[in-house]
Formats: sequence, structure tokens, C-alpha cells
Amino acid sequence: MTAETPTIELALAAREAATTIAQLRSPAKNEVLLAAATALEERTAEIMAANERDLERERAAGTSEALLDRLALSAERITGIADGLRLVAGLADPVGEIIRGHTLPNGLVLSQVRVPLGVIGMVYEARPNVTVDAFGLCLKSGNVALLRGSKSAVESNTALVAILQDVLAEHSLPRAAAQLLPCDSRESVTELITARGLVDLVIPRGGAGLINAVVTGATVPTIETGTGNCHLYIDGSADLEQAIALLINGKTRRVSVCNATETVLIDAALPTPSRRAIIDALVAAGVTVHADEKLVDLNDAVVAATAEDLDTEYLSMDITAVEVQGVAGAIEHIAAHSSGHTEAIAATDSSVLERFGREVDSAAVILNASTAFTDGEQFGFGAEIGISTQKLHARGPVGLPELTSTKWIVRGEGHTRP
Repeated sequence: MTAETPTIELALAAREAATTIAQLRSPAKNEVLLAAATALEERTAEIMAANERDLERERAAGTSEALLDRLALSAERITGIADGLRLVAGLADPVGEIIRGHTLPNGLVLSQVRVPLGVIGMVYEARPNVTVDAFGLCLKSGNVALLRGSKSAVESNTALVAILQDVLAEHSLPRAAAQLLPCDSRESVTELITARGLVDLVIPRGGAGLINAVVTGATVPTIETGTGNCHLYIDGSADLEQAIALLINGKTRRVSVCNATETVLIDAALPTPSRRAIIDALVAAGVTVHADEKLVDLNDAVVAATAEDLDTEYLSMDITAVEVQGVAGAIEHIAAHSSGHTEAIAATDSSVLERFGREVDSAAVILNASTAFTDGEQFGFGAEIGISTQKLHARGPVGLPELTSTKWIVRGEGHTRP
């Protein structure tokens, strides 16, 4: 790796820009975010034309419908992306927040305050909305974004970053505060994730292969955003109509997202008509059910589940169905097969709900609601930069506070240490 490579040149420019961005006050940040939202809407036709070029290329290459859905932009989706920036602009700025502080017996006053991380690298697949989400959250938290999208979205990402850079320049800020890295080879990823001293944090967002490659190959600190093998457990005490509604919403609302329900766990205590009703509802909704041996005969359209199905993030109209022995069986199954993203339960028994919430170890545990709610915007964080499945620093939707570090401010009056 040399300073002459395009990736390192961009990283050097980002490091220089980070000093300026870190000093921005909230009103200035918000002004840029709101202007960027307006610019995206005003240049919707330009964005959609670029996106259509990506879609045409990927359709010709035989890309799956799930990935095409992640890639596709519409006027409505662009408005949603712009509204995400407006939402971020309205959120509290974490920079400068005092986390804790106290005065020592010797009179020294200590304060721990939030500060920007600096340069944040994003490595992501397909979804061009991540380009804008990352820019917005990085800017509001005082950081610079180095964006490494995929080849599949190169036209869309190029158009989006050009718009964002134009807005930065219009506000007398460095265009290098948002940059798109080359995506024609994996070399740029390797250089980004090993650029210690230039890049402060890398966040991978995509499939298991991408995430594993970044996490295992990085020498720069990373936040691991995991895949979503999300479960819904339907307890014997559940309101069946409500449980089915949660299941259908979690599975079919949008199959290509990481918070989609991929496995339904059905309590053996439910009577056969109730279990059949659950499977029938999925089939009626157009879902292919991969069921274990205890459920496979409940509907002629069901297919037999394989061992691999238990660990699969389908991102399609498929789901795994498994019978378990009560909440203990559900917790055991989740511990063995979950990706640590989101697990939900449908139940009316308060003791069952309490146990599920206490014993399930995932980034989000949802009681009597759809898995689709694991989302930064739904949590009130604005457009999240990903869902972290690790246990250090950030877990769950990664919002503004998770994109900061802290430092200690120590105030004295000529104190010397004895």
C-alpha cells in the first residue's frame, strides 16, 4: 500500500477534511443536511437515471430479485432518503455531550465528553440509500465518510455523492467530507480496512461473506453489522390472530432487509388447527415454508427443511418453520441458530415474555411486535448506519451516539501531583 493509490489519496484528503468537520456547530451541520435533502429531491430524475443504468446492468447479469429490490430507487424512496436526512437534522447533536463528570477532593474538575471519531469507512453492498444515510449520520456526529459501495450500485452512488459534494461545496466545506472509493476491485477494500492512522473506524454492511472478510482482515477498528436470521416464537399462550399478523408483517413487508423474519418457531403446545393456521397463512401470503418433520404435513405446499435452512438468511419469500417445546425450546433453538440480530415472541403469558426477554441474547428482543421494528428510524435514531450484532461499544441500530468516542477534559488551577 502506497500513498499513490487512489484509495489512500482519498483517505488522506478525508483525514484533512475531518479537522474542519469536527469543529462544525449543530446549526451549520443541520443547514447542510437540510440543503442535501432538498438537493436530492430536486435532482431525483438524475438519480433515477443513474439507478436505472445499474438496474439494467444487474438484470442482464441475472442478479436475484431480492438484490434488485435493495438496489432499486424510486421517487418515493428518494423522498424517503431525503426525509431521513431531515430527521437526522432534527436529532440532538451528540458531540459535546457530557457523559459523566465529578470534582475530585483535590479540586480537579473532570468531564467526559462525546467527540467525533474522525474518518469512518463504510463497506456496503447494493443499497444506494446507505450512501446518503452514512453521509448524514457521519456529518451530524462530526465525522467524515469514506464510502466503498459495490459495483452493482456504482452509477447510483456516483450520482448521489456528486450531489452531496455539491452541497458541501456550496456551504464552503471540503468536498472530501464525503467520498466514494473505487469499486472495480477488492484492492480498495483491503486498503481501506488496513489504513491505520488515516481511518478511525470501518463499518461493513452487507452479506455474511462481506462482513466476515472485513472483520477478519481489518487492522482498523470495526463495528460488525451482522446478517439477520431473525426468529419469531409463537407461544402456546399467544393470541393466534395477532401472532399471525406479526409473522406475516415480519416476513413479507420487505423480504430483502436484515430485519425480516426468517424463522418461525411454533410451540408444540399449540393445537394442530392453530399450527396449521400459521402455516396456511404463510402459504396464502406467497411464502415458501421450509418446515421440519413435525410441521411439513400441515400443508401440501410446504417443503422439507434442511439443516442449512435453520441458519439461512433467505432475503426472499422463504421461511423456516420449526416446532419447539415451549419457551425453553425456543430459547435453546435461538441460541444455536441465531445471528444475534433480532428475536421476537408472541405470547400473553407475562412469565413467558419476561423469560424470553431476559434469556435471549441478541441485539434486539421484541415482545409482541414485528421483527421489522429493529430499525434506527423506527427506534427514533434517524437513518441508522447499520445493525450491530457485536457486544462492544455499539449493539443494535447504530445511530449518532455510536459514531462518537469520548475524551476527558480535566480542569485545574495550577494543580501538580505530589
